[in-house]
Amino acid sequence: MKVVISGYGKMGRMVEKVLLEKNIECAGKSEDIANFDKDLARECVCIDFTVPEAFRANYRFLAENFRAVVVGTTGWNDIKDEVVSYFEKCGTPMIYASNFSIGVNVFFAVTDFISSLLGKTGGYSPYIVEKHHCHKLDAPSGTAKSLAAIIDRNMDLNVDIQAVRCGEIPGIHTIGFEGVNDRITMTHEAFSREGFARGAVEAAIKTETVSGVHEFKEIVFK
Repeated sequence: MKVVISGYGKMGRMVEKVLLEKNIECAGKSEDIANFDKDLARECVCIDFTVPEAFRANYRFLAENFRAVVVGTTGWNDIKDEVVSYFEKCGTPMIYASNFSIGVNVFFAVTDFISSLLGKTGGYSPYIVEKHHCHKLDAPSGTAKSLAAIIDRNMDLNVDIQAVRCGEIPGIHTIGFEGVNDRITMTHEAFSREGFARGAVEAAIKTETVSGVHEFKEIVFK
């Protein structure tokens, strides 16, 4: 398998480190993926960690030219149906996620289970607090939005999200369910970006055995 990294910032460099450890060829690193060699692209999986504006501009090129695509960029949910349809039209496998950390995807599953139970019993008010480094451009985070969507679906409400941007925090997400007599809290804390990179590389490997478009949490444990 050959991988091309779109967006060679901190996450891109971490992805390259993981590829090297796994003896997977990094066939290119690009800050302008739309000008990448099309013949080489057909042999490669592209791992995209850019910014929303770049992905919006480039997703058609990715779908048309790469063998498969892994998308770690967030902030394009409003055009999700359009993106998914285009990848399906091109027959290009795509795996996307608001967070590729294995631990966070376990956190998604646990959140789904608990909020489903509380949605049936009633009597609890949920909240989410997410904390990230001061360089993060989006607030709330894509992960927090994914968690909120799970809770909203199961409890039929709009959960409150509070975002903190401070220092160099890799990522902390806390969910609380506040009841009259007790409180349930859960926290996931990332120690570095490496967990995100490792999950993205795992997704790239999975593109060799799946077709179509999938959210990472749907296939990570299969």
